Amino acid sequence: MAATILESLAIPCSRPGLSTSVTSGRSAAAPLATLPQFKGLRASPCRQIAVSARSTARSRSIRRRDVVCEVQGQEAALSVPDVTKSTWQSMVLESDLPVLVEFWASWCGPCKMIDPVVGKLSKEYEGKIRFYKINTDDNPDIATQYGIRSIPTMMIFKNGEKKDAVIGAVPEGTLVSCIDKFV
Repeated sequence: MAATILESLAIPCSRPGLSTSVTSGRSAAAPLATLPQFKGLRASPCRQIAVSARSTARSRSIRRRDVVCEVQGQEAALSVPDVTKSTWQSMVLESDLPVLVEFWASWCGPCKMIDPVVGKLSKEYEGKIRFYKINTDDNPDIATQYGIRSIPTMMIFKNGEKKDAVIGAVPEGTLVSCIDKFV
């Protein structure tokens, strides 16, 4: 069953640089340039994998080799430093600059979506505002103290006080407008 699902998710491609688009049940090779481009993602070179599926009607194994193109995250993504319960006071509350803290968790899909945006903004606003991340699973006390009920939540602190919060994987422009109020 799992192998069948894996097989149905595989996107065959005929050669590197081409991907397959499915139209009306037919496969047609199309250059990657004509496919939708997703910011922060890139297609890696194609590789071959073996997929095995077991038929429940008949106890036989079907082996099939497909070439699969996989999408990987951006390697050059900027990393935002972590803050913990022990460093919260010195890094966030006693900061001389405004601080944006991203409350996140490793299992959270929207957190993974907003992370590259926060990383990019940390580079753009370097020296004007500090950016940190705090894992809510590892630091539940701080998340509870600030009333975090949904993640990702980006909270801005200035002079040790909470000033504003943005909840969810919002567009970059929403974060920029929020940051600009305190820079």
